[in-house]
Amino acid sequence: MNTPERHGIHIHSARKIASPILLTIKDKAAAEPNSVEWRELGKQLLCGDPLADDVAAWLATSEGRWSVIEHALKGSAEDVSSLPPELQAFIHYAHQLPDWLDEEALSRGCAVVARSGKTGMRILRDFGLMAGYQASAINQTLLKTGALEKGAQRRVAETTKWWMDCTEPGSVLPGGQGFSTTLRVRLIHAMVRRQLSVRKDWDHDYLGLPVNQLDMQVTYLAFSVMFLLGQRVLGVPVSKEEGADVMHLWRYIGWLMGLDESLLVDNEQEGRIALYRNLLSQAQADEGSKQLAQALMDEPLERHYPNAQWLRSRWDKEVHLSILRLFVGSQGMRRLGLPACRWPWYPFLFAPFNALVHTVLRLLPGGRVLLTRRGRRAQERMLKILFGEYRQDITSIAES
Repeated sequence: MNTPERHGIHIHSARKIASPILLTIKDKAAAEPNSVEWRELGKQLLCGDPLADDVAAWLATSEGRWSVIEHALKGSAEDVSSLPPELQAFIHYAHQLPDWLDEEALSRGCAVVARSGKTGMRILRDFGLMAGYQASAINQTLLKTGALEKGAQRRVAETTKWWMDCTEPGSVLPGGQGFSTTLRVRLIHAMVRRQLSVRKDWDHDYLGLPVNQLDMQVTYLAFSVMFLLGQRVLGVPVSKEEGADVMHLWRYIGWLMGLDESLLVDNEQEGRIALYRNLLSQAQADEGSKQLAQALMDEPLERHYPNAQWLRSRWDKEVHLSILRLFVGSQGMRRLGLPACRWPWYPFLFAPFNALVHTVLRLLPGGRVLLTRRGRRAQERMLKILFGEYRQDITSIAES
């Protein structure tokens, strides 16, 4: 099986971009993939999600109905006997919790996410999403499904909604909102994969499969590994035990999203190695990267602030550019077509403040509970700003 041409096509520049991740890895020699590991990594660019792909294929038939899927997602595993076999297999598998799952660790991981407050949201947007636009091949899925036309602001709002659904305690388990939202997103990915695969402008030899396993892995690692690293850089303390809980939470979410178990990791060190190797595979920024980055740069200007719209939108825009400048440097800003003259003033000013507030409150009785509630309220307020008066939901492509 040949690997797609994009696999490691810019490996020398990719090494420079991934070098900060390598610094956080204890066994740097082990982080470098051998020839067999590198080949297996490339093959993941050709792999999809068989269970979800089967449902997408059924949905494409005359009998397929999205309303049937919505009903199945809200029901129980015992309530699917009348459904098509493809949908039965999908629902049954999702309801069978993996043997390694620790539900208490899930709850603790949710609390760590809540304590991150707006800082955690900024990390995901800037270190995860915006910096991730440097991986040009992944961007092709966004560009070809009309991401620029639909707008960055709505996409950020919907992704944030999914993230918050998943990180509400108990919500990602069967029967919860996070559970059904995650399966819905997984099926939408399968539908996109099916639609793009038959398009004449999709370059299979170069890109591999749309929404493939390797690209899904780097997204999963952004929500876990990069989220934890970024928090610490911006002054939010996260202990080794708290990091392990977040990694466990996202290991389960990744499993629920259809990631192959071989691409899931147990701890932060394994996650950093997986992230480093994944970044080595990715093709670097192109004109599409710049288009997406520039649209996301102006995303705060379209938010729905309840007051002081002009001032707050421009303040948030500069805050995001400042955070991004710290993580990608001036060269990364240029690669994304963003103003390289920005300085990382926000991290330097507010990271010490974050560290002081979190450290002091953690020492007080009930301080962690207070931080958790305070952080979650800040995230809920931000979600309201992102959606405004619109319904807080994910718009399915099946409805368009």
